[in-house]
Amino acid sequence: MLFVLGVVLFALGIAVSIALHEAGHMWTAQKLGMKVRRYYIGFGPKVFAFRRGETEYGLKAIPAGGFCDIAGMTALDELAPDEVDRAMYKQKTWKRLVVMSGGIAMNFVLGIVLIFGLAVTSGLPNTDDRAVIGSLDCAAPTQAGEEGGYAPSECQGTGPAQDAGLQVGDVVVAVGGTPVETFEDLVRSTRALTGPADFTVERGDETLTVPVAVQQVQRWVYESDAADAEPVSRTVGAIGVGAEPPVLEYGPLEAVPATFGFTGYLAARTAEALVSLPGKVSDLWTAVTGGERSIDTPVSVVGASVIGGQFAERGIWQSFVLLLAQLNFFLGAFNLVPLLPLDGGHMAVAIYERIRNWFRNLRGKPVGAPVDYMKLLPLTYVAVVIGGAFMVLTLTADIVNPIKLF
Repeated sequence: MLFVLGVVLFALGIAVSIALHEAGHMWTAQKLGMKVRRYYIGFGPKVFAFRRGETEYGLKAIPAGGFCDIAGMTALDELAPDEVDRAMYKQKTWKRLVVMSGGIAMNFVLGIVLIFGLAVTSGLPNTDDRAVIGSLDCAAPTQAGEEGGYAPSECQGTGPAQDAGLQVGDVVVAVGGTPVETFEDLVRSTRALTGPADFTVERGDETLTVPVAVQQVQRWVYESDAADAEPVSRTVGAIGVGAEPPVLEYGPLEAVPATFGFTGYLAARTAEALVSLPGKVSDLWTAVTGGERSIDTPVSVVGASVIGGQFAERGIWQSFVLLLAQLNFFLGAFNLVPLLPLDGGHMAVAIYERIRNWFRNLRGKPVGAPVDYMKLLPLTYVAVVIGGAFMVLTLTADIVNPIKLF
């Protein structure tokens, strides 16, 4: 039941994202004096519609997108007498760019709002994978086995790291002269030590080398990376440090910079996903033809909703919201691609016309005619066919071989 609820809620979230994207185009166009003829959510047969002012609002049967019909988006558009002077292609470049970026901005804003909401309610994932000291404590002399849940024994007082002067927030970059990058590297390097060793840390703008008297303790450790490996009891080195928590909680004020910091992290991941998108075709084809479906392959609206349902079924609502936020960032970034019929394609045309006219003015020539979209149709058709085929392939993979996270 929770799975179905999650699928429905995530699909509704996607519908809201699309609706706000198109609303971004509509609101900016209306504010800048252009005529918006129609604003619809969905495609296919009309479910209902109503008119308010000069705009018709409606819902169509297939909830797979939406559109905002602005009069004169291109010079090919037939115009009514009252639309001639308000045609979008006749407006100043900055106005056209604002309207075309309005939908993209709405996706980015919605993503940021979702992340801020998470930050002040359940916290945000800790994306710092460096060897950051999150806590200082004594080093427990022993660790229980499987029956005891591998819990450390009780201990009192300070540990070697704290006695040596290490502090919470220090970033360990080397242990005994050996560079470390992650907290797992720090633990692995420390376990191999049997006596005093130098720990190199970054503290603010300083780099310090701190000698630490490593303590010998009993721990259950994995000596192999094999999937069927069993932990064994060994005497290893420890200094009494803990990693930062996987989820960081924030107050309302702290959440503001944390939100933008995490947004930057997601933006980088989104850019990487866009760049790697063409290379995922073979992975999708493998999934469709019976091969293993990798969790990093692209998903359609259906696939994303199914993943949302899996998160909801297990009560992992933070991941549910993060997935929706990342989907909005991806939708906004994808629309920036300078290819028609995407928003980025229309923006590229407007920028080209402005640069062309600037050079014409320098040479004393009048403003040139609007770009002939008929000449761009072959490229547009290629983009539509390739994009459509990719969407069909992704949808097919989500139906015959969906991603299963659990």
